[in-house]
Amino acid sequence: MILPIVAYGSPILKKEAEEIDEDYEGLNELIESMFETMYEANGVGLAAPQIDKSIRLFIVDASPFAEPEEGEEPDPLAEGLEGFKKVFINPIIEEEEGEEWAFAEGCLSIPTIREEIMRKPKIRISYYDENWEFHDEEFEGYAARIIQHEYDHVDGILFTDHLSPLKKRLLKKKLTNISKGDVEVKYKMKFPNTKKRKR
Repeated sequence: MILPIVAYGSPILKKEAEEIDEDYEGLNELIESMFETMYEANGVGLAAPQIDKSIRLFIVDASPFAEPEEGEEPDPLAEGLEGFKKVFINPIIEEEEGEEWAFAEGCLSIPTIREEIMRKPKIRISYYDENWEFHDEEFEGYAARIIQHEYDHVDGILFTDHLSPLKKRLLKKKLTNISKGDVEVKYKMKFPNTKKRKR
């Protein structure tokens, strides 16, 4: 089932999410719906708070990064991303290391805005998958970045929170418009400062 994605300004996006256990009702259906919702919106990651559930769960499918643009060389940062599709439950980033690098990030909850965000290139993360198997793994490059972005969501952090105060001021009007639903989107959204939903 395709779910509406909550927009910037929704209080749930600024709240630290709760851990869940194996008995969480409807978890498999929720994960399936999250993948459907993410693909419908052409995303590479989606966190539960973005579909109005304050739980420590996010999904990623970084395989679009594995395909170089026409006429371009394969990107070394995209190595190993073919079929990179994962579910992260109760994740904990154990370590982040390396020299920070910039990349223009976007977010399904903040459509039309992309900004350069600095992040570390390598992470170690522990988590449970959809079968409640425990993992402790390292990721680098785009995989690490997508995971860091989604992990921020379960901590109540948005990519815009990483911007300088000046950048935030420059984006203020655009962000206010998004929260009001005054933005063009091609997927289902729920806006905090309007009664309408957009499709």
